[in-house]
Amino acid sequence: MSDIRHALLRRDPLSAAKEVLYHLDISLGSALQSSGGPLPGLEKSTVELVEEFIFHVPKDRNIQPKRMSCVQELQLLEIMCSYFQEQSKDAIRQVIFSALFSLQGNKADESRMAMLGKLVSMSIAVCRVPILECAAIWLQRAHSAWCVRLAQVLMEDYCTLVPCAISTLQNICSASPRFCCQLITAVTALYDFSTDELTPPPALLEMLVGWITEDPRLLLLTFINTPLNSSLPLGCLEITPLLGLLRWCVKAPLAYHRGRKSALTNGHGDGEKGTAYEELYSKLHLSVLQVFLMLQVHLTEKNMFCRLTVLPVESVAALIEEVGRLCEKLAPLLDASHIQLALDRLAQALQVAMATGALLCAREDLRALCSRLPHNNLLQLVMSGPVVQPPPHSSPFQANMYPHIHPGRPSPLSPHSPHQSTLSSPHSPHPVLTAHPTHPALAPHRPLTAHATHPALSPHAFHPASIAFPYRPIR
Repeated sequence: MSDIRHALLRRDPLSAAKEVLYHLDISLGSALQSSGGPLPGLEKSTVELVEEFIFHVPKDRNIQPKRMSCVQELQLLEIMCSYFQEQSKDAIRQVIFSALFSLQGNKADESRMAMLGKLVSMSIAVCRVPILECAAIWLQRAHSAWCVRLAQVLMEDYCTLVPCAISTLQNICSASPRFCCQLITAVTALYDFSTDELTPPPALLEMLVGWITEDPRLLLLTFINTPLNSSLPLGCLEITPLLGLLRWCVKAPLAYHRGRKSALTNGHGDGEKGTAYEELYSKLHLSVLQVFLMLQVHLTEKNMFCRLTVLPVESVAALIEEVGRLCEKLAPLLDASHIQLALDRLAQALQVAMATGALLCAREDLRALCSRLPHNNLLQLVMSGPVVQPPPHSSPFQANMYPHIHPGRPSPLSPHSPHQSTLSSPHSPHPVLTAHPTHPALAPHRPLTAHATHPALSPHAFHPASIAFPYRPIR
């Protein structure tokens, strides 16, 4: 290997990089064909060649590294694009991509990330699908912090520097849906609504809503194509973008109404733009709920319903805690309707996620977490669980059958109130009359004629919970 290195040192930077790429193709391609299984890790000498002659991290500190000019760097990117495009074997393509851009935990990682961002950005511009497919697998296996950095580079290129270039990124969905699924996951991890700069740009939000509305199954591509027995590396992105999009929908009413004087940065205002934003997040929220229903069908077909966690309980608990802090902080500044909208969306998502098997959590545990949130009728209903109907001819119906997640005020008509005994049961056919003492001075009452008997009614025949509503799942 030392002979190869000495020969490469005599070449110009572009020629040396091309030679290393050719060397990787020959050595790793032949090793993959001969082994027939997963390749072992790269040799240290091969990794050093890649770092020194492609990412320009010198092996010897005494040697001045050969830097590429901007034109040479662009030429190298074109060479890489052409190589991955012309390589017909997907396995070899994946191995070479991993050999180039797998992070080693050393000082060459910064150069790797810089080159990777430029390569993926160029692949989007010229629609190089093989590179986007390789980048999708990289986003699935790399640490989330590096994935967020790649997403930030792409957002700067296609949303910030050249806003009209978002249309180029939008067309990639039909070419490489797998890459777009992973990109959505990384983008939702990038924009967490903590600041105005970390709020999704209007063009990005509109593009994502268009993608998901057109084909909601896009959000499940990584989950469906990942074997159930495979284990992802620690610290990687979520297996679906559902949690990140749910975080967007819940926090949007709070983040976009923080009392800012100017909303020109993110396009939100009190007029038509604000209404358009609210409609986009409403569509996004509806699409997320629809994907939960699709997920239930997939889990049932795989016999994994209520056996496989899709939304981690720890992440959901962190979201609930974060929403609670935001509500407490912004309550004096926001209109109450904004807080209630956020809590309504949270309640809907929790109910659908639990019903479809995406969230495996006891209702009592969620009730303890949600007890710190402001009062919300829908959240109260979801956390309390369904009404348990008592059997017929049992004790009178109690109005407070739901276990409240918030401490309620004592009612003047509580069961221990002395006035309660004088009230009739709301489900009794006739009022219950108490006996009065007879008065001797009065004449006896004239006997009353007997009334016709009423048909027997169930004590809860007209209770709203006993009415069966037709249900049609959203497909």
